[in-house]
Amino acid sequence: MNTCSLTIKELTDAVGGGITPRMVRHYHQLGLLPQPVRSPSNYRLYTEQDVIRLQRIVALKQQGFQLNHIRNILEVEPETDTLTAQLQQQYWAIMQQIAQLRQTASALEGLLGRDRHCQIMQAEVLAQLKLLEVETQVGLGGLEKLWSGLDAEIHTHSEAFAESLQLLLPDLSNRSEIEQHLIAQLVLACGDVSLASFVRVSAGAIAASRQAFSSGCEIVVDIPTVAAALDQTRLAHLGCRVTTLINDPHVTTATEAEQEFWQHQEWQEKLLQASNGCVLVIGYAPSVLLATCAAIKEQKIQPALVIAMPIGFSHAPAAKRQLMQQQIPAIAIEGTLGGGLLAATALNALVESLIEKPDCHCYLS
Repeated sequence: MNTCSLTIKELTDAVGGGITPRMVRHYHQLGLLPQPVRSPSNYRLYTEQDVIRLQRIVALKQQGFQLNHIRNILEVEPETDTLTAQLQQQYWAIMQQIAQLRQTASALEGLLGRDRHCQIMQAEVLAQLKLLEVETQVGLGGLEKLWSGLDAEIHTHSEAFAESLQLLLPDLSNRSEIEQHLIAQLVLACGDVSLASFVRVSAGAIAASRQAFSSGCEIVVDIPTVAAALDQTRLAHLGCRVTTLINDPHVTTATEAEQEFWQHQEWQEKLLQASNGCVLVIGYAPSVLLATCAAIKEQKIQPALVIAMPIGFSHAPAAKRQLMQQQIPAIAIEGTLGGGLLAATALNALVESLIEKPDCHCYLS
C-alpha cells in the first residue's frame, strides 16, 4: 500500500474504528478533513497526514466530542488561550441546551411517569393540551389549570415508583434482572432517568458480588458518609463488617475526602491493608479510586468487587476509565456523575438481591 496516495477505501482501512467512505466524504463537507488531491481518473488520493488527522477525529469522537467541537480543537493552536476560551463557550452553550432539554424531560416525566391511578386525569390533560392556545395569557392560565388538576391526583395515593420507571427507563432487556434492579434503584436515588445510560457493570461483577457477600466479606468505604447510608441490617445478617478508610467524622464532602487522602499517608497505607475478597465502595474521593487502580495493577490488593462512583471533573472520569480497563469486577457511573449516596445505593441493591430484610432484627444486638 502506497502511503502517499491512498484511496478512500485504503484510508478507512488504515484508520479503522468503524469509519466508512461515506463518513469521510461527510467530514470533507464539514471542513474537518481537507479536500484531497485527485488522480487522473478523478479518485480521491490521501496522504499519511490525512490518516493521522482522521485518526484524531475518530479518537475525539469516541471520547464524546461533537464534530463542531472537534473542528475547533484541530484548527486552533493548543498553546494559545483561544482554544480554552472557545471550548469554555461551547461547554456553556451545551449546558444551556441540557437545561432546556431537562425542562422538556421534566414535563414529559410529569405526564409519562403517572401510575394507573392518575391515568384518567393524564388522558384528559393530553387531550386538552392538543387544543390549548398557549400563546395567550388565557392559554397559559388554562395550562396551569390543567397541571393543577393533574397534580391534585397525587394526594389520593402513594406514588408507585415501579410503574413510573416502566414508562421512563430505556430498554434494559439485555441486562440481567439484578442489573435492572440496580439501575432502577440508582435512578430513584437521584431522580435522574438519564443516569441509566451511564451505569457500567463489568462482566462477572454481579456474580462476584453475590459470592463475596455470601462469604461475609469486608466492606471498605472511603468516608463515614458512605458507611452511614449502607443497609446495616442486611450486612449484619450476612456477617459483613464495614471498614471506613478515611475514618474521620469531620470528612463529609468530596473536597475534604480528596485533601485528606492526599495529605495523610496513613489512609493510603490503610487502603493496602484491605482484605482479599473485600468489596471496595468509593463514593467521594477520586484519589482513593486512582490509588485503588494502582494497587490492583501492582497486585497489592485483590478486592472481589469495586463500586466506583467518586465525584470529580478530571480525576474521577479518568479513574473510572482506568478501573473499567482492568480485569476486575467493577460497577461504575461513567464520567463526572456519582456520589456517596449512589455508591451506597448500588451496594444496597446488590445485597437486597441476596436476602430479604427479616421481620425480626434481634441478632443486631
